[in-house]
Amino acid sequence: MSKRLPSLDALRGCTVAAMLLVNDPGDWGHIYAPLEHAPWHGCTPTDLVFPFFLFVVGVSSALALLPRLEQGVAPGALVKAALWRALRILALGVAINLLAAWLLPHAHLRFPGVLQRIGICFAAVALFAVHTRPRTQWIAIGGILLGYWGLLLAGGSVAPWVNIVSRTDSVVFGHFVYLIDPATGRGHDPEGLLATLPSLATTLLGLRVGCWLRRREIRRLLIAGVLLLLLGALWSLWLPLNKNLWTSSFVLWTAGWATLALLAFHWLIDRHGWPAWGRRFGVNAIAAYAGSELMQILLSALGWNQPIYQHLFAGWMTPHFGPYVPSLAFAIAFVTVWWLIVWAMDRRRVYLKL
Repeated sequence: MSKRLPSLDALRGCTVAAMLLVNDPGDWGHIYAPLEHAPWHGCTPTDLVFPFFLFVVGVSSALALLPRLEQGVAPGALVKAALWRALRILALGVAINLLAAWLLPHAHLRFPGVLQRIGICFAAVALFAVHTRPRTQWIAIGGILLGYWGLLLAGGSVAPWVNIVSRTDSVVFGHFVYLIDPATGRGHDPEGLLATLPSLATTLLGLRVGCWLRRREIRRLLIAGVLLLLLGALWSLWLPLNKNLWTSSFVLWTAGWATLALLAFHWLIDRHGWPAWGRRFGVNAIAAYAGSELMQILLSALGWNQPIYQHLFAGWMTPHFGPYVPSLAFAIAFVTVWWLIVWAMDRRRVYLKL
């Protein structure tokens, strides 16, 4: 199977739409619990969103790179193109952070970020896809997960601020991270340096699952999804599920859900002809995510965000429904605006690829 799968575009698109939904509430003080990240340990539906995207990066690499490799395209050419694309994604993430720090009065410069992690994981998984065999990839996944567990244990604690991941971010990036503890001055970034290593394991698992999908090994996908969930749940008894640290148990748990979601999308869309809801977001995924980030920065910088929220949502909704409904309604409206944008782009066959 080498052709583009509508199911994969749909899953990628639904993941991007979920990113926009959880990243853009009207009021950060009033968010329904499933739409918030776990405060530290634990895993909410929102915590699944970014792992799903990285997992899909791996699946996409299997479906895009391996057929071309089999057709005789030079490995060096494939790797060069992938590395350049990864560099552009990473640079875009840094540029967005620079713009936010420049335009927003209460923002500070942050070097790590979502796009930066996507770029790094895409570059690494492309190298693995082109230059290694499945056995090597499985060994790498196991080595990363076990090694990272050992690293966390060697750090002495997995508590906030004092864990080795946060301490490393503080040393490497200083105050140029997402969060800074006012009491100690120590920093932490959920997309920081060390936690990018297990994120690569997430992407590599997507690569392996993508290979099974190419061969239509449906039974293996089902077994793998269930097994990953069970292993993740079992490992969490010793190493808690934690998105901020991207713990090894979190990698397996989220990859299990992602595998089952991919199987469901493939079964319903590719095999039974269901509509590929989310496909338009999926074919312009990076453009939609980066564009939404830029839109929020500009709305806040111009002072339009809160007036829009108050006049169109909170002002008349809150007295009738309370503060949570208008906050969610704003997020849904934001996603709808971007659905209209990517719908128009798709109609005109405009696909922005970095």
